[in-house]
Amino acid sequence: MRLSFYDRLAQGLGDHFLETLYTEIDTLLVYAGVHIKVFGYHRMLSRRFPFAIYYFLEEENIIIMAVLDCRRDPASIARRLTNDDDTRQS
Repeated sequence: MRLSFYDRLAQGLGDHFLETLYTEIDTLLVYAGVHIKVFGYHRMLSRRFPFAIYYFLEEENIIIMAVLDCRRDPASIARRLTNDDDTRQS
């Protein structure tokens, strides 16, 4: 992740970044499945950082496939998730 990047910007920001993402991931226990699907996965956008959490539901489980920087090239994100999807189908 970008922990060292955020730590260089401000002391403690890297820890805040991780805490924020973990807290947002925890909200999936309540809100899983309500997010739009992008590249075949539900996508939850972080409210504070430019990251997206891609996940899918499998019975009663929430499977997080990737936490990706939204500033990346969309084609790169699609390739990453398509490759993960190929693995998921196996």
